Amino acid sequence: MVAADLHVHTDNSDGTFRLSEVPPAARAAGLDAVAVTDHDRVHPDLDAPVVERDGVTVVHGIELRVEADDQRVDVLGYGVAPTDALVAEIDRLQRDRVERGREIIARVEQRLGHAIPAEPEPGLGRPDIARAVIESDDGYDSIPDVFDGLIGEGGPCYVARDIPSFERGRDLLTDACALVSLAHPLRYPEPAAALELAPRLDAVEVAYPYGARGHTGANGELAVENVRAVAERHDLVVTGGSDAHGRSLGETGLSTDEYERFRDALGVAP
Repeated sequence: MVAADLHVHTDNSDGTFRLSEVPPAARAAGLDAVAVTDHDRVHPDLDAPVVERDGVTVVHGIELRVEADDQRVDVLGYGVAPTDALVAEIDRLQRDRVERGREIIARVEQRLGHAIPAEPEPGLGRPDIARAVIESDDGYDSIPDVFDGLIGEGGPCYVARDIPSFERGRDLLTDACALVSLAHPLRYPEPAAALELAPRLDAVEVAYPYGARGHTGANGELAVENVRAVAERHDLVVTGGSDAHGRSLGETGLSTDEYERFRDALGVAP
């Protein structure tokens, strides 16, 4: 039974939930806790590292994309108390996101031959653009279809972002967050190399809905069991969540025992 979904996005980045909708959705899913981990943004309406909303514990988090050797990976920070350095980097990343979004939209519209209902604005992500494509074009039925055909890495409308190095991102989050975790290690082109980063952090995301994100949860010789083994070998805290961008929570996440260890490691009371 899932007690905590520690990977949730809101409309502060590229999710569809308003923050006020997250606690009721969490209760409906039988969750005790959620973490709001918007892309490259802290949520302006979460004024503490951990808060209680409508009987649900809400952990203030962030998901930061970083450059690690020859691939890009995501790092999750939990229990955010923003530092000046993190805020400055977030501001830079949001400016870059707007310009990147503008270029992706232009490329998509040129390729499709018509406008799409998307505007380059702070918080814009590729899922937002994908939803706009689906709304305006009959040729694409799902977000994975849009990524595969247009805006995914290597696609005709893809534009790379200017992101910090792994070391820089880790240091920014370590200074601002109570706990830092490697996100979904089996999603990357080189999962073994990504997983080698985990011992340099506090935690690693073990529970993740790989199948729903177009991944099998097994890449080459690696599977979720290998991720859990790395966590055990290096005494890392286990994190996990649904990576929700849509309207449901708790697809996967932490058990009660796992969440209690996470909560203890967080060391921040609401």
